[in-house]
Amino acid sequence: MKILIIKFRHIGDVLLSTALIRNLKLHFPDASIDMAVNEETKAMIEHNPDIDQLFLYPRNKIKNSSVLGKVLLETAYTKKILSNHYDLVINLTEGDRGALISLLSRAKTRLGIQTKNYFINLFSPFTRTIQKQPIVHTVERDLEFLKLLELTPLEKKVQLFSSESAKEKINTILSKNKIKDFIIIHPVSRWMFKCWDDEKFAHVIDYIELTLKKKVVITASPDPIELNKVESILQNCKSTPLNLSGLLSLDELSALIAKASLFVGADTAPMHMAAALDIPIIALFGPSNPVLWGPWDNETQKSEYTNIRALQTNGKHIVIQHPDDEIIYHNGRKISTAMMKITTAEVIEQINKKI
Repeated sequence: MKILIIKFRHIGDVLLSTALIRNLKLHFPDASIDMAVNEETKAMIEHNPDIDQLFLYPRNKIKNSSVLGKVLLETAYTKKILSNHYDLVINLTEGDRGALISLLSRAKTRLGIQTKNYFINLFSPFTRTIQKQPIVHTVERDLEFLKLLELTPLEKKVQLFSSESAKEKINTILSKNKIKDFIIIHPVSRWMFKCWDDEKFAHVIDYIELTLKKKVVITASPDPIELNKVESILQNCKSTPLNLSGLLSLDELSALIAKASLFVGADTAPMHMAAALDIPIIALFGPSNPVLWGPWDNETQKSEYTNIRALQTNGKHIVIQHPDDEIIYHNGRKISTAMMKITTAEVIEQINKKI
């Protein structure tokens, strides 16, 4: 049996879909499972033993190509997928590209979310559809597709694997800096309105380093905006945390997170990576709904989040959030009013409980 999973979404979204992939492998142990994703999400699944082949969509290359170039690249990408002649195709999002690939695959069983594209719908891209996704955690949403196959989940765990080379690099960095026990602070997000105050993060970092006498390792992507924000935080610090911002690949970040004792940060892909690696999390939420996006707990294998926008726990993880959120402009950038209501005392209290 040949199965294709399609998820053209962001890094965290792709990672959370591994719970579904694991269940498909458990139900169909002899099946080959391939996945079509955006190329920047590759690290979330490239070392997953349940996945046989990846089809990486070159989104940036296609975006920057001419009209003819776009057509040629899209066609080549799709033809490569279709040449595998799948028996089962599951499109995990409502996007047109996934629906079109599903339609053209001619797979006997094609599962998907009802697309809004009237023209594509005329050709019935799916043999079975989810008409409206329930308001449940994203892990549970993906697992809903098992019902269309008349299957039930055998386990509900998000999985993330690192390469040996990434593990070796992280071991070298930690050994060189004489670090054994550390807390990761990931203070940034690709959406800046999900970020907390720089001064507050600096205060928390100082508390961990100077009062608790524990090492802090700061991480961020190589994006200049993220690096500038980290620099602003460091300028407000009295302590000297290890700053690895912009220096690690996602694969290496995964290997680093796996060795941490605690992860503190915003609603980001690295937060979901920490959850997949069973690292306790203190997550600071602004506009995001934890019912959909809170850190998943692999031990309890369920979500206990509700839409109350307050302090919540889910297994070993904690979400700090305030109600009445608005996204406003402040000093030339978007901020979340709920995010800014979070105090250092709240965060430090939860860190003390975890330590």
